[in-house]
Amino acid sequence: MPTPHYGQPRYRLIADELRSRIEGGVIPPGALLPTESVLTAEFRVSRGTIRQAIAVLREARLVATEHGRGTYANPLPHERGLDKSAEPEARQRQVAADPELAALFGVEVGTALIEQQRVTRWNETVGTVVRTYRLLQARQ
Repeated sequence: MPTPHYGQPRYRLIADELRSRIEGGVIPPGALLPTESVLTAEFRVSRGTIRQAIAVLREARLVATEHGRGTYANPLPHERGLDKSAEPEARQRQVAADPELAALFGVEVGTALIEQQRVTRWNETVGTVVRTYRLLQARQ
């Protein structure tokens, strides 16, 4: 039976289709991709072909695979170079150390800390939120 792809490997066609779904938002950042079984049925190919296609996407940093959990669309699209111009939003404020932070810093609960928060967005969607803490004054 002739193949409709004219020399292009099947896994490349599947990778291109999945890439298109990810970049088009059909599979949003952080979403789980369909399972290998679903993809083998949809594309009528072997698991090995699906695995090759996913490996291509993984190499391009479009997806990340977690053993036993599945493959997710990369939740950090700005790292793939799709949105390098977006600067993270940053803010800083003084907070009192809660019991967990106090234990981590080895200070009393209520000690003044500086909280810095960075929010990175991609196409109006939050990609990451990173909070860091430091002591207000260095201990002597």
